[in-house]
Amino acid sequence: MPASIQALNVRPFRFQSTSIPQFHPRPVIVRCSATSSTTRSYNITLLPADGIGPEVISVAKNVLNLAGSIEGIEFKFNEKPMGGAALDLTGVPLPEETLTAAKQSDAVLLGAIGGFKWDKNEKHLKPETGLLQLREGLKVFANLRPASVLPQLVDASTLKREVAEGVDLMVVRELTGGIYFGKPRGFGTDENGNEIGFNTEVYAAYEVEFSLV
Repeated sequence: MPASIQALNVRPFRFQSTSIPQFHPRPVIVRCSATSSTTRSYNITLLPADGIGPEVISVAKNVLNLAGSIEGIEFKFNEKPMGGAALDLTGVPLPEETLTAAKQSDAVLLGAIGGFKWDKNEKHLKPETGLLQLREGLKVFANLRPASVLPQLVDASTLKREVAEGVDLMVVRELTGGIYFGKPRGFGTDENGNEIGFNTEVYAAYEVEFSLV
């Protein structure tokens, strides 16, 4: 494979197009990934799971493959069951094999979790329990939820233009502490003999510090 673009005997050229302004603010960049002597490689665990998840993950995989072909990056995919799909296949929402694969990968792509089919399952056999177990197993203490309104879509919002226009927020949501994992939790009876349910909202200092970094 040629070590440089000069070795390809390619003559200089210019773009001739009336659609490109004469003084374009950004330069046109032509990459030749074939000249790269090394290829970056990443292992991606795919978790299509339930509902629209398989369709979303299928498209995401195609996008990654295309981006990788342009940038000289190789993606190796390993698809595993999770959520309701895993319940039907293995009897648990997060098989140990799936968690192990996720831990050994460079990134995890998750589709969607849950569906009416499993709504009446006991808590430990609900698809969503697999999601909590995945978060805990990977120690992903927070997710980032950007909220921005594109100028082209500002009038498509249910909010008034003066409210939605210019919105650009990043919500940091904590995932592995608080009421999700706090103990004790359960059901019991109070001093008057009434049946009660209880949960615990608890955070360690380091969990709060993580979210503030």
